[in-house]
Amino acid sequence: MAVDCHIHMALDGGYWKDALARHKEAPDEAFIRKTLETYKRLGFTYLRDGGDRWDAGKRASELAPEYGIRYRTPVFPIYRKGHYGSFIGRGFETLDDFRALISEVKVRGGHFIKIMISGLMDFNRYGVLTDEPMPGALIRELTNIAHGEGFSIMAHANGDAAVRGAVLAGIDSVEHGAYLTDETLHMLAESKTVWVPTLVTIGNLIGDTRFPEEATRPLLAYQMAAVRKAADFGALITPGSDAGAYRVFHGQGGLDELALLREALGENADEILARGTAEIEARF
Repeated sequence: MAVDCHIHMALDGGYWKDALARHKEAPDEAFIRKTLETYKRLGFTYLRDGGDRWDAGKRASELAPEYGIRYRTPVFPIYRKGHYGSFIGRGFETLDDFRALISEVKVRGGHFIKIMISGLMDFNRYGVLTDEPMPGALIRELTNIAHGEGFSIMAHANGDAAVRGAVLAGIDSVEHGAYLTDETLHMLAESKTVWVPTLVTIGNLIGDTRFPEEATRPLLAYQMAAVRKAADFGALITPGSDAGAYRVFHGQGGLDELALLREALGENADEILARGTAEIEARF
């Protein structure tokens, strides 16, 4: 049995605009069923979606029991207007806006809340992120609101500032987490926050001419070393591939992520990952 704790049913591993276009009139059920069948064939029993505003992930959660898969979705991710996330999520400006989105997730049967609190890694420039982090005070306010409504929280977060803000706020899982320092890794280990490092989103770019390897190779090495350190410090880590992202194909991406995590973590990898996965499945 296998798990993938971060996928995007709305995407397909190719160009994101083309992938999302197939769902804009209605979720593409044929695509969703084919993808769920792929996961079933490869032995996946638990999937956690990052959400989309066209209900592809929501429809997948409704169909997944037919395939023997426990599927969790936030319905849609929530981003701060003017910052990263507009291509796939729903935006807010005020706390009242955020509360209204939380209420919508609850009414529509979402299993948890996903918030975007940073930009992406810039795969063309090593060490660079594409957006400023959300202020820590705002992260705490959003977390308190979502937790107060009974939801666990998944946070898209890259860089020290965003991840520290997530940990201090008590967010349940941090996705990606690029360029973390040892101090932040210690903070992560001392918290109950689970890290989903999505190594394959970097690893599967190596050898692709779209991005320079002088950026992607050192980034992958940095992230794998950080995963090893985090595990040594006692952090909770679980596999999540970001399947659907560029060159991360559904099913195979989850297997590729597990292979990279095992390489990073060594002989105790499966035991380490089992602890993190148990936390994710219990909270989400």
